Amino acid sequence: WSGKITSTEIRKSNFLQTLALLEEEEDINQITDYFSYEHFYVIYCKFWELDGDHDLYISQADLSRYNDQASSSRIIERIFSGAVTRGKTVQKEGRMSYADFVWFLISEEDKRNPTSIEYWFRCMDVDGDGILSMYELEYFYEEQCERMEAMGIEPLPFHDLLCQMLDLVKPASDGKITLRDLKRCRMAHIFYDTFFNLEKYLDHEQRDPFAVQKDVENDGPEPSDWDRFAAEEYEALVTEESAQVQLQEG
Repeated sequence: WSGKITSTEIRKSNFLQTLALLEEEEDINQITDYFSYEHFYVIYCKFWELDGDHDLYISQADLSRYNDQASSSRIIERIFSGAVTRGKTVQKEGRMSYADFVWFLISEEDKRNPTSIEYWFRCMDVDGDGILSMYELEYFYEEQCERMEAMGIEPLPFHDLLCQMLDLVKPASDGKITLRDLKRCRMAHIFYDTFFNLEKYLDHEQRDPFAVQKDVENDGPEPSDWDRFAAEEYEALVTEESAQVQLQEG
């Protein structure tokens, strides 16, 4: 959050080991931590797609188009409010830089990551008191309900949903959800999607609850949600590009 890495943080991370691996690895794409060209390509293509005037900044309206407007307008407003601005850089009014977009995209596509959990917590903690109150949860869920009704889907009443979410997170203090609670429960991705990502929320709702539990229990060396997303998107981009080349040659 300070925009700097301390020596303690470097020692705790695998950054230096990854750097050493790059010396030996012939195919740089085999190492996905920090330096993957494929990851960069996916992020840059997503950014370029949203940045209509190509001035290397995207607006609130641009960001809301991401993934067919899956994220709610209220959460996008919070991102642009400066709730997740890092270091001492001041976000220019209504503009998001490429570096900030990188952070948004990884947080959006991998909500299990501890940094992503903190990113979205800051967005949802509207009054900045370090607690997600019932009022804040209702504020974000209200828009989800409106969007579901517009699609002809009957939303779950807020009270029932709240019981589900409290059961999911099991906060240490009744009716108050903290960052620690969300990091501990291992279901933060489901919690966040429920309140501001309609597409993923509906996807979780249609999944077998036992499969969700299995995902949580399988905490081994599985690829992260981000690695999976980036691999699929890269594949799609390469296929699309080669199809265009064939079309031009044809």
